[in-house]
Amino acid sequence: MRTVNVGLIGLGTVGSGVVEILNRHGEQFRTRAGVDLALARCADRDPARAEALALAPGVFTTDAADIIGDPSIDIVIELIGGTGVARSIVLDALAAGKTVVTANKALMATHGQEIMDAAAATGADILFEAAVGGGIPIIGPLKHSLVSNEIQAVYGIVNGTTNYMLSRMADEGLDYDTVLAEAQARGFAEADPTADVDGLDAAANIAILASIAFNSRVTFADVPAEGIRSITPGDIDYARETGYVIKLMAIGKRTAEGLDIRVQPTMIRADHPLAKVNGVYNAIYVVGDAVGETMFFGEGAGSLPAASAVVGDVIEAARHIDGECRALVGCTCTESIPVRDIADLTTSYYLRIHVRDEPGVLAAIAGIFGDHGVSLASVIQKRAEDGGAEIVWITHEAAERDMRSALAAIEQLDVVDAVGSVLRVEEL
Repeated sequence: MRTVNVGLIGLGTVGSGVVEILNRHGEQFRTRAGVDLALARCADRDPARAEALALAPGVFTTDAADIIGDPSIDIVIELIGGTGVARSIVLDALAAGKTVVTANKALMATHGQEIMDAAAATGADILFEAAVGGGIPIIGPLKHSLVSNEIQAVYGIVNGTTNYMLSRMADEGLDYDTVLAEAQARGFAEADPTADVDGLDAAANIAILASIAFNSRVTFADVPAEGIRSITPGDIDYARETGYVIKLMAIGKRTAEGLDIRVQPTMIRADHPLAKVNGVYNAIYVVGDAVGETMFFGEGAGSLPAASAVVGDVIEAARHIDGECRALVGCTCTESIPVRDIADLTTSYYLRIHVRDEPGVLAAIAGIFGDHGVSLASVIQKRAEDGGAEIVWITHEAAERDMRSALAAIEQLDVVDAVGSVLRVEEL
């Protein structure tokens, strides 16, 4: 059994977890996994992080190039994040013939093709299980266990911050601003929560998942994303009243016209397994033509859950190196399936509209929907606190472009004060 030397770049939240797991279980990996791993070098700009981890003398450096240029390093772990410096580190490591393990979803969702090509050029491995779903195993199952299937759909709750916020709003009736402040105080949300609450983090996740599931390249730029800023406790109550819950869903579906890829706050049936996923937990629901419906559930973020996935990739890579079978599964995006324009989406909708409490309002709005080919399934009208009225509609399936046209016309009505939430209803 040869010793496989590992170089770790980035000693932040996930990096420190990797060090902890390697220290805790390194001896067991020899017997349980058949690999002998040595954490040979670590790099970070902040020496204080190395001191906090009590790294052995000579292991730490502030220059990532020291690791990439070290011929004794077999595996490079990139955990600094971003798409600038991280991209250079990953490409340089692959060019040097080293296996790379990364948890960088933004990098893989934006530059995945370039990185996979660079790995193929030198016969190196690039593994990125932790880039999607944190500690949830999903990349491996899609590439290995489910490869005998034609994947028909992937649905994901893949952002722990927004799932926590929506869960708190549902459980306690709290508003968006209150739950955001709470999530930030508990360390679940960043000071700038944009990537989470606007659906950008989830968009990167579904871009990676869709690329693997459908064997066709999907990038971050291909994914239309909407966030949860407009969701109110009233929306959650209305959803509950009609048998639904609201989740920020990352959706990928194979259709006859191409791939339907999007991230949106979505109403799903309260009795569906995904509706039960609350708090900071994540879940990914995969539908295959042979296996049927499967769900992968667990903690989507945090130091040790994400580090668990990283170290799992390192062990897999070390097995490849020891067995001289590197690049066991490379890029699988061999098809060219177009991503459909979001305007071509056909689904049901939930709409909350604030209007003046006057006769004929319902008829006027319903008439506009009818003129644009949008059929209404149900309606709830309640008096608002300001003396107006709040009307909640759920439609039958309609085209997105028709719905947008109808809403544009409705907003021009004098009796309409505001169109509030517009949510898609997904019948999983």
